[in-house]
Amino acid sequence: MGTFLTRGQAPAVEAARVMIAAGVPQALLLVGPGSVGKTTLGLDIAAALFCRAENPADRPCRECRGCRLLAHGNHPDLHRLAPEGPGGQIVIGQVRSLIQEVALLPLEGPARVALVESAHRLNEDAQHTLLKTLEEPPAGLTLILAVDDEDALLPTVRSRCARVRLGPLPARAIEELLVEEGGRDPLDAAKIARLAGGRAGLALAYARSDAALGIRSELTRSLLDLFDRGCAARLAGVREGLARAAALQTALAPPQAPEGAPVARPGRRGPKAASAAPSPGAGAHGDADSLREDEAGPAAGSAVRGTAADRRRAAAVLVNLWREVVGDLVRVQLGDPGAVREPDLLEEYAALAPAVTPADLGRFLARLDDAAVRLDASAHPELLFDVLALRLPRRAVAA
Repeated sequence: MGTFLTRGQAPAVEAARVMIAAGVPQALLLVGPGSVGKTTLGLDIAAALFCRAENPADRPCRECRGCRLLAHGNHPDLHRLAPEGPGGQIVIGQVRSLIQEVALLPLEGPARVALVESAHRLNEDAQHTLLKTLEEPPAGLTLILAVDDEDALLPTVRSRCARVRLGPLPARAIEELLVEEGGRDPLDAAKIARLAGGRAGLALAYARSDAALGIRSELTRSLLDLFDRGCAARLAGVREGLARAAALQTALAPPQAPEGAPVARPGRRGPKAASAAPSPGAGAHGDADSLREDEAGPAAGSAVRGTAADRRRAAAVLVNLWREVVGDLVRVQLGDPGAVREPDLLEEYAALAPAVTPADLGRFLARLDDAAVRLDASAHPELLFDVLALRLPRRAVAA
């Protein structure tokens, strides 16, 4: 049986095996939360299509020339596309380049694969451009779209794709992965698996970096402390939080190859893959209608250095962590302390839970969801967090 590298996604892997045996559709949608293995599964499918094993059931064999080229990141018939540039979108120019590349004849065999990572970041113009290729794909091309949120795609794009769904991984599967591939002992693996919330990619990133674990714990404590702060302290606290979120993002980034080392490339003719932007949240209402960064410009005394896209990515990291903190506080209120991601902070959660109403926390969670959407639409990160800091519920003082 072929060797898949995707872990903890048995139904998705089985669906992929069936497709490989029967013929992979020319357009495939891999749907699931961020960091659960969509890109890995896409590469597994590509490996099977490039594999030269005689028996389809043995693909990918991981030993033939096609499998080895893919494993080393330089198969010329694999074309990868990911968000890049301001806003972290996939834009029309990138898609046009991809279409030009896949229109050429393959170099290694009859199969070509275009893997679009974070395809929910395709803007509308880019999707319309891609639609022509979906309607009339070149012979031998398999187009794989990995998406966190398929509703972000046009109905006409979705309707032309077969679907494979992936979900969060069980904690036990992540623990095993961290022991086998992350080099962690079972106790550390269990702790990190709780933090990752079913996202194997995030768990492995934490396993690589003790610094990231420390920054995350520090950020969680600082977000809990904000419930007791006055306005000025809250505003200062969120600015510092943005800076620490940027540090967390850096600590979680994959290690860079040493200078002079060969760089694995997605394919000699494929567009360069860029780092995917954080997934957008979902919400219904909020406060900062006009806080667009391209209009306001960087705030004075900005805590986060770098490009506008860097600042928005750091802000997205902080929004996601803040949602986890408030969500854990709600879990304690509901009598489920065992579900808290950081048990070391359970005492702090238990002390705060009776002092904040569930209704206030629910409204603030909605604001955080809306903030994620606004960041996706280029809201100014610092101003957006100022609003959130001032809207955060306060700890009730006992009479």
